[in-house]
Amino acid sequence: MNSVQLYMKVPGCRTPAHQENNNFCSVNVNIGPGDCEWFAVPNKYWGVMHRMCERRRLCFLTGSWWPLLDDLRESKIPVYRFTQKVGDIVWVNTGCVHWVQSNGFCNNIAWNVGPMTGHQYRMSMERYRWNKVQNVKSIVPMVHVTWNLARFVPIREPELHSQMKRVMEDSMTKLVACKERLDREKVAIKWHGHERNEVTYYCRRCEEEVFNFLFTTQLDGKHVVFCDICARATDTSLLTYCVLQQFELEDLQTVRDHFHLQPATPSSDGASPDKPAVAGSVSEEVAAVGENTRTSDVVVQP
Repeated sequence: MNSVQLYMKVPGCRTPAHQENNNFCSVNVNIGPGDCEWFAVPNKYWGVMHRMCERRRLCFLTGSWWPLLDDLRESKIPVYRFTQKVGDIVWVNTGCVHWVQSNGFCNNIAWNVGPMTGHQYRMSMERYRWNKVQNVKSIVPMVHVTWNLARFVPIREPELHSQMKRVMEDSMTKLVACKERLDREKVAIKWHGHERNEVTYYCRRCEEEVFNFLFTTQLDGKHVVFCDICARATDTSLLTYCVLQQFELEDLQTVRDHFHLQPATPSSDGASPDKPAVAGSVSEEVAAVGENTRTSDVVVQP
């Protein structure tokens, strides 16, 4: 998610149908020499496609599957199909289901993008929670991201601010409850801290994001991290675990209490903050796919 990806393709090479991790957006550049054929479905139909996968005993989230156009047509799912030529840039918007096939030898460069909008944040959190239900690891640690955004980035959109506030409140409630239970059980908590660029930890057992309280133990000579629930499932007394704390609860409470909606500022080109200016150099060859969230779901620009 944090680095550029390179795809080196031979004719007929396929990228199976998928949504980006946690419904983030992506940018894809074809540097040639061949073309790529794209298929895309608006996000609103992902549930129908999920049920189609279930009927065929395929996993929508982690499986390798290639939709049949006839099946999609029978289910009245609109499919957008276009060719990405050499030099074309494709923008895949939030939650767009897409799959790609190379028509020749070609190289593609791609990276993920998370627009600072309430819509993007809501979609990412919805997938974060759905991944938990499906026992699938969320590549984007949304709780950690939320606290970092609140700490370092001024938020000017009301919808984004209110949703982040709710997630922070829920996070604080769980952390306080966890701390109180550990104190009642007289389980020692050791200070660990959190260094700059330190990785986010995931539970070894359920692969859910673990924030602040890390339940660590040794397996095969290595220190591994568990969440509260999985740690207690393997050792109710927690005697084989060392509980580490990354952030002071008082510090997190201060971040939450000082997290206020910032006043909107007009852009330098005079456009309204809610209505971005449209660049005059955008090519006439534009393919729009799926739900409109102030930009098209897929935009092809040579």
